[in-house]
Amino acid sequence: MTTPALDIIHLNKTYNGHHAVDDISFSIEPGEIFGLLGPNGAGKSTTINMISGVTRIDKGTITVFGYDNQKAYRTTRRMIGVMHQEVVIDNFFTIDQTLRFHAGYYGIPDDPQWRTTLIDRLGLRPHLHKVMIKLSGGLKRRFMIAKALIHKPNLLILDEPTAGVDVELRHTLWEFIREINHQGTTILLTTHYLEEAEQMCKRIAIMNHGKLITLEETHRLLQQFGARRVMVRLNRPYPELPNGLDAFSVEPLDPFSLRLTLPNQMTVSELLIVLQRLDLPIVDLETERAGLEDIFLQITQSKEPT
Repeated sequence: MTTPALDIIHLNKTYNGHHAVDDISFSIEPGEIFGLLGPNGAGKSTTINMISGVTRIDKGTITVFGYDNQKAYRTTRRMIGVMHQEVVIDNFFTIDQTLRFHAGYYGIPDDPQWRTTLIDRLGLRPHLHKVMIKLSGGLKRRFMIAKALIHKPNLLILDEPTAGVDVELRHTLWEFIREINHQGTTILLTTHYLEEAEQMCKRIAIMNHGKLITLEETHRLLQQFGARRVMVRLNRPYPELPNGLDAFSVEPLDPFSLRLTLPNQMTVSELLIVLQRLDLPIVDLETERAGLEDIFLQITQSKEPT
C-alpha cells in the first residue's frame, strides 16, 4: 500500500470557542494535484497552517509521507513548501539574495542549477537585484512560488497562488505547476478561480464553516451535482407555458428563450418527446452542464450550519 503524501485524521482547531477546523479527515496521494476549496472563513488557511507547522494542532494528527508533523517536525518541514495567500516577503532583500540563502532555513545546501531553473522558468532574471519592496504584485507572486520550491519540497501547498495576477501570468504559473507535478511533486491547491480547480485537480474537497462537506473525484463531482440544462429557442413568443413543463425547473430568458433543468434520470431525447407533445414552436436546442462554480454554490448553500 502506498504511503499517502499527506494524511489528515480528525483534525481540530478552536479559537475562543469557535471551531475554525472541525474534525476533518482526508489524504492525498503522491503525485496528485488536490483541490481544497471553500468560501472565505471555511478553515482552509488554518488547515494549511497546521500542515506546515505554523499553527498548533488542538486535536488530530497530520502525517507527511508517513512522518508525523508534530513528532518529526524537522523532517516534515523540509518536505513541505508553502506559498501563502498573503504576500510574505523580506522587503529589503533582493530576489537573488533571498533565493541564495532560503534553502538553508531547511538545512539544505543551495543548489545553483535548481535556483537558476526557478529564476528562468518564473521570469525573474531581469528583476534579480531589485529589493522586494519595489516589485509589482505579479512579480511578488512569482517570487513566492520560487521561494516555496527552492528547497525541492515533496509536497507543495499553494494557497490562492494566482489571486490578483493577470491572465497571462496565471497561465504561465499553471504551466510551470503542471511541469513540476509531472516531475513528481504533490500539490495541494486552494483557489477561488474554480475553473482552475476543475482543470487541474484530480480530486476536490470542499470545506464550509470548518467542516469537510464533500470530497470526490472532480469528474464524479461534476457528474453527481452538475445538473444538465437545455436552452430552448422558440420561433415566436410563448405568453403562457403549458402545464406539461411542471416537472422541470424553468427559467425564462427572454420572450423567445427558456432554460430547462432536467431531472437526474431524464435524457435529452426524452425531453424532446415531451416538447413535441406540447407542440412548442422550437427553433433550436442547446445543452449545457453546470460547472464547478455552480456545484460549489449548490453544496455550500445547502449545508449551512443550523
